Amino acid sequence: MGVILFAAVVRARDGLPLSASTDFEDNQGLQESKKYLKLLSKKLNHFPDRCTLKNGRYNVNFISSLGVSYMMICNENYPNVLAFCFLDELQKEFITTYEMKRINTAIRPYTLIEFDNFIQKTKQRYNNPRSLSTKLNLSEMQTEIKLRPPHQICASELGTVNGFTNSSVSKYKEIAHHQRLEPVTLSGIISCVLSLLCAALNLIRGFHAIEGCLQKCLKNRN
Repeated sequence: MGVILFAAVVRARDGLPLSASTDFEDNQGLQESKKYLKLLSKKLNHFPDRCTLKNGRYNVNFISSLGVSYMMICNENYPNVLAFCFLDELQKEFITTYEMKRINTAIRPYTLIEFDNFIQKTKQRYNNPRSLSTKLNLSEMQTEIKLRPPHQICASELGTVNGFTNSSVSKYKEIAHHQRLEPVTLSGIISCVLSLLCAALNLIRGFHAIEGCLQKCLKNRN
């Protein structure tokens, strides 16, 4: 079975990291997943309150509540029910430990880094499920996940991790969509024909008006 590799608590409105676990594993897949987690943290308000992003051998899961998001990275084979129970436990401890005023007025990253102690202890417990004594909570979470499964986020919704984001691509797609020509309907054809006839009549009237002016001028000279 997989394990929880990294966890963080961020402010949802701007992605400011409030606390995070200390990890020592360093490989390309995990580092790439951390970059996706960082991109997600900047767009949390655009997603539902429970989501999963799959990135190769890793999953990025998060939940959001009361303006705070609890995020984690785990191996792809780590059970969903354990992942979201872990996040739910972080949420309950965090909101009972810190006042909303302190969270909302935080300016510097990792202002509440001391919460890392609880993250580490909880991560160790969930990485050894035999030590868990919360079978009832696991059962409740399993039922909740079946009734309301996590929203699946595609990496393409965030863009790549090398600096070229998908936002510019979607912007150009949106422009192209608005510029696409629609097929002309029968009513549209009739409308065009009537517009042309009106234009022709106005042109004829203009010629007659000019002709009348010229005739008056010639009479006056005579």
